[in-house]
Amino acid sequence: MSNGLARASVRFRPASFAGTFLALFFGAAVIMACGTLLQTGITASVPPVRYAAAPVVVAGDPAVSIEVEIGEDRDDVEQALPERARVDAALAGRIAAQPGVAAARPDTAFPVPADPASGLPVLTGRGFASVGIAGPEEKLVEGRAPGAGEVVLDADTARAAHLAPGAVVTLTAPGGSGGYRISGLVAQPATATAATTAPAGAAHPHPTAWFADPVADRISGHPGKVDAIAVQSRAGVEPKALAAQVRQAVGDSAEVLTGAARGTAETPALTESRAMLTGLGGSFGGVAAMTAVFAVMSTVALATGQRAREFALLRAIGATPRQIRRTIATEAVLVAPVAAALGILPGLALARWWFGEMADRGAVPGTVGLSVGPVPMLAAVVTCTLAALGAGFLAARRPSRLRPSQALGEAAVEPGRPGKVRTVAGLLFAAGAVSLAGVAAGLDGADAANTALGVVMCFLLATALLGPWVARAAAGLLGAPLRLGAGASGSLAADNSRANARRLASAITPIVMVTAFCGTLLFLQTTIGHVTGEQLRNGITADHVVGSAGPGLPAGTAEQAAKVPGVDAAVGVLRTGAVYRSGDTLATANALGIDGDPAELPRVIDLGVRSGSLADLGRSADTVALDAALAADLGVKVGDRAPLWLGDGTAVRPTVVATYERGLGFGQLLLPRAAVAEHVTAGYDSQVLVADAPGADRSAVAARLAALGAPSGGQAGQGGAKAGGGAQAGAGAVTVADRSGYVAQADRDREIGAWANTVMAGVLGGFAAVTAANTLVMTVLDRRREVALLRLAGTTRRQVRGMLRWEALLVAATGLLVGGVIAWITLVPITRGIAGAAPHIPAGTALPLAAGAVLLCLAATGLPGRALLRTRPVAAGGGRQ
Repeated sequence: MSNGLARASVRFRPASFAGTFLALFFGAAVIMACGTLLQTGITASVPPVRYAAAPVVVAGDPAVSIEVEIGEDRDDVEQALPERARVDAALAGRIAAQPGVAAARPDTAFPVPADPASGLPVLTGRGFASVGIAGPEEKLVEGRAPGAGEVVLDADTARAAHLAPGAVVTLTAPGGSGGYRISGLVAQPATATAATTAPAGAAHPHPTAWFADPVADRISGHPGKVDAIAVQSRAGVEPKALAAQVRQAVGDSAEVLTGAARGTAETPALTESRAMLTGLGGSFGGVAAMTAVFAVMSTVALATGQRAREFALLRAIGATPRQIRRTIATEAVLVAPVAAALGILPGLALARWWFGEMADRGAVPGTVGLSVGPVPMLAAVVTCTLAALGAGFLAARRPSRLRPSQALGEAAVEPGRPGKVRTVAGLLFAAGAVSLAGVAAGLDGADAANTALGVVMCFLLATALLGPWVARAAAGLLGAPLRLGAGASGSLAADNSRANARRLASAITPIVMVTAFCGTLLFLQTTIGHVTGEQLRNGITADHVVGSAGPGLPAGTAEQAAKVPGVDAAVGVLRTGAVYRSGDTLATANALGIDGDPAELPRVIDLGVRSGSLADLGRSADTVALDAALAADLGVKVGDRAPLWLGDGTAVRPTVVATYERGLGFGQLLLPRAAVAEHVTAGYDSQVLVADAPGADRSAVAARLAALGAPSGGQAGQGGAKAGGGAQAGAGAVTVADRSGYVAQADRDREIGAWANTVMAGVLGGFAAVTAANTLVMTVLDRRREVALLRLAGTTRRQVRGMLRWEALLVAATGLLVGGVIAWITLVPITRGIAGAAPHIPAGTALPLAAGAVLLCLAATGLPGRALLRTRPVAAGGGRQ
């Protein structure tokens, strides 16, 4: 009987399941998109290209890991490094001594801008010993190997620039600039040549410049270190046996990679991209899945509750409680898998768009593809089906328990106050949300931000459970003004809202969800952006910001700028990152390597020093200045040792010499440039901050600073000396801006984070908006009998439309108010922990969000209301049987 009733209901009354179908459809799409990103993060890999001919590759560990205790167990926690990890070049000799090794070639890569007049693009510098790593096709085809003051170019690039052996070019390297004579040309294999769009320092860069190995080691910026060592085997030695010999030679000092893992050595950014995709698909996907389940259960429960008369009739004619529950379960099994399966393709399209946008912004290497598999599809279908089943069973509890003799009478009226279990559970979730917000107040940085969505979810569950109480309070608070100032329509809206608190709660909850999610994510970002901008605007005191159109400014540029007439102080800034331990987690922090006299820092940057002195930063390379919030997180003060990992994973414990306030805008750590230069991917200063001498002509100083980028020329014989540690600004195009140039650069660095938060707000807010519209339409369409009775009692169409509009505005106002309070309670401790400020809510963001919620309520109520009013009152009065 139950299965037959369920099939008949779905077949002959599909409109009753339309709202449920839409909720399941969109819920599955969101889960599918997040699951696909999670799967991509877990399985992401890139095939080896440059190292395809080397069966074994030795490279540095691209992540820092620690062991933490979780209860009685121990687990490893990892954090991707912000810079490229390297290995000792001396390992190549130890590896080459193994019996199965035919060759162990060290390989390194560093960006090398050329004099624009030469016609050369930005080259990738390498040591000449690496020729042949990409395969036998990579070989010298003209000229000879480079010596001191010489360079070998790849043949295609040299010919495109109309250069031949014997020509002299001016090149800039992290270690300095100089003139180099072209001694030969190398042909590259097609696979390496195809990677023309790879950024400098990434996998398979092209075009390339090969220097003599001692010169390359010196000017690379990281002497004694190489990116990787490509190992080739002797005849008859299997890769597995070769890898075992190499592991014996290197021990724990490096990773030994074989097979597809070799691609990780070519694309070190893959590790960070994996972590980002896994975090996005996992943590955000978990919240998105909970939101989808929440919306699905809410919609299914509403749809089941609207059929109370139908279930009451079944009870009156003898249906048992078990048959009622089985009917609802069968309906869920019939509808949910179909709706969820149809949501898979839109979810996949969303995942493709999302992934493509991240790739376009450089957050994911272009060689990584989206991984599509059956697991996310199965998860979407199973999750939605179980949510529908659970919601149906919960909603069926009341109609299945009604006595047959009283079923129709009790189903005709709305239930009284919510049950004690529901009320207690709602209060517990509310208390948990407040407690979690309090915990977030004691956290800093990413840890505080990561609690935001958890706080919102607890509040939303509390709102859903306590919804009837919230609706009664809203109807009582807003009902009086409606009765007094809105005429008959307002009075009808107030009375209906108070008499049907559960129905009103069903409409309010999705609006609360839209407001809370969008408000939290968007205003968290606006607060961080506002505080960061304020810190930058108030902290930059430099008169000029010297930058570069290329990869950066070489070492010594700050020293050169300080010698320019009219300059009082010049400080170079090398942007990098560091890893630190925060409780049982690892986190990254922005860091600045300071080139120049740290005592001159206040002339160009006002960091708001709290304790200590920035002048002490220069007394040795083993010093650090910390943002006050980071110092508190690490539990250190001036004079203590701060446990850190530099960008390439090198563990250090520098002495804290100062703490300051404006870390969000400028960086959470300041270290001497000498301490970090050898531990970055490319040792170029991002900018040089310059302060003019009193009375100096600002425009004249700017013109002289711009001249630092003029070609330095030089003969080939002098090139070796200049390259060894030259202080020339080099061949790259130097740009000079005022202090706003520093702010603009910092804004670009935050672009990806802001975009990610906006997308999350769009996905969650969009799904919540669809759920809200769906719920509102369902509640209006379920009022056929009520509207018909009003029409039969003499209420005009205009009054009914006015009643529905006032109800929609009441729903919007209540949802915005409750959602705004949730967002505010969530944001206050988090923004204070991250930015040390109250939430910044710009009108340009808040007003469109509020207007969108109001328009959504009006449209989702008005359109189905007009449809109801087209029905003749006499016909409509019969209701739905």
